Amino acid sequence: MHGTIDLPLWAFALLIGLALVATLDRMLIPSVRWFFRRRVNRAIDRLNQKLTIKLQPFKLTARKVLIDRLVFDAKVLEAVEVEAERNGVPREVMLDRVRSYAREIVPSFNAYIYFRLGYWLARRFAQLLYRVRLGVTDAASLSNIDPKATVVFVMNHRSNMDYVLVAFLAAERTALSYAVGEWARIWPLQTLIRSMGAYFVRRNSGDALYRRVLERYIQMATENGVTQAVYPEGGLSCDGKLRPPKLGFLGYMLKEFDPKRSRDIVFVPVGINYDRIVEDRSLVRSLDPESAPRSLGFALRTTCTFVCRNLRQMLQSRWYRFGYACVNFGEPLSLGEYARLQGFDFAQLERDDFFTAVEKISSVLMERIEEAIPALPVALVASILAANENTPLSELEIKAKTFALIQELTERGGFVYVPRHDQDYAITVGLRSLILRRIVLEEEGLLRANPADRAILLFYANSITHLLPAPEDT
Repeated sequence: MHGTIDLPLWAFALLIGLALVATLDRMLIPSVRWFFRRRVNRAIDRLNQKLTIKLQPFKLTARKVLIDRLVFDAKVLEAVEVEAERNGVPREVMLDRVRSYAREIVPSFNAYIYFRLGYWLARRFAQLLYRVRLGVTDAASLSNIDPKATVVFVMNHRSNMDYVLVAFLAAERTALSYAVGEWARIWPLQTLIRSMGAYFVRRNSGDALYRRVLERYIQMATENGVTQAVYPEGGLSCDGKLRPPKLGFLGYMLKEFDPKRSRDIVFVPVGINYDRIVEDRSLVRSLDPESAPRSLGFALRTTCTFVCRNLRQMLQSRWYRFGYACVNFGEPLSLGEYARLQGFDFAQLERDDFFTAVEKISSVLMERIEEAIPALPVALVASILAANENTPLSELEIKAKTFALIQELTERGGFVYVPRHDQDYAITVGLRSLILRRIVLEEEGLLRANPADRAILLFYANSITHLLPAPEDT
């Protein structure tokens, strides 16, 4: 009973270490967690006082809790039973699949990272590449949105820069939750994206169980007032024109909507345009079925050449960034009010009638997005040169035709962004950008479109074709 036990020094050190860890876990760490949690909660309270659209409790809920809620959601469990019976697989195996899907989808929003690190990075990066401008915003309508409503920003998808640009410009109003494709699921980018409140989506997945889990997450977020940003087109425009809307995400949101009992959903249309899109050549090239796939080495060489060229232009004081990037916020649309006026009750509609109703509201939203898209200097000049691609023009002729185009667009209610309120300067800036990229060639004092880059010229001209009169109207 009173004998002596000899222990090696390493075993004694290990025991002391374990004792310290146990002490910290039981006594000190809970106090430290409480201290930091209290400071974070105070910071969030101060932040909510400044934001137009508040952070909802659902967005601040611990990720593990949200995953459990999603996995054990009644409708998800119902889908698990169906899939297990259909495939002859044990229910536990299907539940493991659901849990992996939930972990893949559910974000881990961190307010500090979003509003401090994320906002700082987005602002610096956007302003490094572009002269960022907020064109038109219906401040009165945005301020009058019901504080209890779920706000969904619906926008056209011009570039992967859209995520950065809109998050930066909307940061003083709210925190946005995006759906991000699988391209971003690489370490450490995926960790940063999740902490910014974005969730990952498998595009065009044919897995019924996965689609059910994704659907329920979007519905849970919408029902709990999470502010979201959605691209109805479902992907980037490859020819510069607006793509037809896809009904998936909007269908998920509207499927459980009851105008009498549900939290209202308010859609805010957003129009985005750029003088230059970094990935424009890749987008246009994707339309050519005969184009050979590019290797990773080619992509790396092209990227290095692009970066070196722009650095050289900086050193030569010939770098003008990528021109202007402009965002307009249009007139909000209340789903509750729309449903009452149209006599829709989405939750009670049969499948075919439901998708007809979703198509109808999608068309309304796309029209409002079209109206919000700004006409920028490059798009204006590109439109003139594309319409006269076989006719060399002097700079004076281009300016005269562009002046007339600006006037026509303005009369038709389109938004034309004129930097410095100087139309001559705007046209000069747009023309300079196209000449520097050799999309426009100058020969003997006359300017004409470069035939080799006709598709690129049309890509920028197409961004405002919807603002122009249809051929039968002219």
